[in-house]
Amino acid sequence: MSMTHYFTRSLALAALLVPSGAAAQITYERILDAAADPGNWLTYNGTYSSQRYSGLDQITPENVDDLELKWMLPNQVFGAWQSNPIVDDGIMYVTQRPNDVMAVDAATGRVFWLYRHTPAEQARVCCGANNRGVAVLDDRVFMGTLDARLIALDAINGQELWNIEVADVDLAYSITMAPLIVKDKVLVGVGGGEFGIRGFVAAYDVETGEEAWRFYTIPGPGEPGHETWEGDDWEHGGAPIWITGSFDPDLDLVYWGVGNPGPDWNPSQRPGDNLYSDAVVALDADTGELAWYFQFTPNDGYDYDAVQVPVLVDMEWEGQPRALMLWANRNGFFYVLDRATGEFLSGTPFVKVNWASGLDENGRPIQTPQPDGEPTWPGNQGGTNWYPPSYSPSTGLFYFAAWEDYATIYEPEESEYIPGRYFLGGGFSVLAPVEGAPTIGIGRTSPINNWTDVVGYGSVKALDPSTGEEVWAFDQFDVTDSGMLTTASDLLFTGGREGYFHALDARTGELLWKASLGGQIVMAPVTYTVNGEQYVTVISGNSMVTFGLRN
Repeated sequence: MSMTHYFTRSLALAALLVPSGAAAQITYERILDAAADPGNWLTYNGTYSSQRYSGLDQITPENVDDLELKWMLPNQVFGAWQSNPIVDDGIMYVTQRPNDVMAVDAATGRVFWLYRHTPAEQARVCCGANNRGVAVLDDRVFMGTLDARLIALDAINGQELWNIEVADVDLAYSITMAPLIVKDKVLVGVGGGEFGIRGFVAAYDVETGEEAWRFYTIPGPGEPGHETWEGDDWEHGGAPIWITGSFDPDLDLVYWGVGNPGPDWNPSQRPGDNLYSDAVVALDADTGELAWYFQFTPNDGYDYDAVQVPVLVDMEWEGQPRALMLWANRNGFFYVLDRATGEFLSGTPFVKVNWASGLDENGRPIQTPQPDGEPTWPGNQGGTNWYPPSYSPSTGLFYFAAWEDYATIYEPEESEYIPGRYFLGGGFSVLAPVEGAPTIGIGRTSPINNWTDVVGYGSVKALDPSTGEEVWAFDQFDVTDSGMLTTASDLLFTGGREGYFHALDARTGELLWKASLGGQIVMAPVTYTVNGEQYVTVISGNSMVTFGLRN
């Protein structure tokens, strides 16, 4: 077990600094009704439906030019900071790299308490030592760790209440996602898809940390879907869950996007569809039993994953009200599913796609693998990735970040599974066309056609979910890893890798305001109020930056 320690201010000091009763107020009932409480941000994506839409309208297209910096808070560890804050009654709970938790004054940035967990030395993560945030229920704050532990803290003073092992760190299991609270359980999934883990999502009792249920994303012998694996490939088949899911309380289903099969880039080493990799799974919230699944990319050889956020929307479909799930997938297609049954309703490409010629009537891709040495669109990072999208019920549009003019040449090879080591199945070259793309960097010229290893450019896209058609696009100078936030005043807040923080008109895509923050913007912004004043918080590079209207 790793050495774990924490620093907190004394209980008496915490009681003086933290407003009375500010903690212990995020009840399950309040999270259920979070859309009616836009002054707070009570769960990872704002509400269980994961629309990242706020009912706040104090900041408008007419006064957005009056935004000014209110406070900044630097991360103590350098690197891309990807945390999502939870905000309640002026108190912000947020993680910083690698596994610290802070309670912060949401109006000033003053730190009330700090808890620090030092992950085990043998902890392994493939793509950066990132933690995407906490969950809060009643008087408890929950964090997953890079060494695959789940920790409960006292929300008032940051003291550790319990600390359990979720999975074996020696086998390169990790937790990078923010937990999800459902009823009296805290749910987490595990990362490690590049290390040959067997993925799962599990639920734990919030009071004791006792495991309530576990769903393996790779079915074992005798379970439905096991036949989609050959031999013992399933034992090290990946299928991690590393982005927070969504919840429909009426259907009592939780939805999770599942990551890539392993090894990543050699599908011939693991014949079959490799369920439930690259799929969305709908699970009974009380038991963890599978209700339905939909697989986006069977036998994925491109590392496309399917860890995007399931966005839940109630809207008319072909003239009838329907409970829908909207999904811009890393594989380059935008999907609409019935979230009660998993029925495929539509699928439309939103970037250039050549790994498939289209989707059949059930949504299964008609795959067209490219010849050796030829580029595959979209590239390895996908047409989009994990960064949270947004849906605005005001505009009826779906917003997300995309990578344009971006492709990859894959180089598969046989890989041997060694516990705790990378299990990748080859490698790749990231490519983008020189002609027709913005000049965004210096690449190494490739002898294959006229290509260079820059990676295209970023675009914020607004789609009409009923048609899958693009309504508008806001192209950026660089690629973008930023998530989205929309508000009731029809503003869209987002960012880019080049460090600009943008406010766009959500109906037209017009740029209304921007600020140069100097660092890559990855996580989506959040918005909330303190003492009647609306704030917008975003993380840029190594700093959390908060804006409000000029007084």
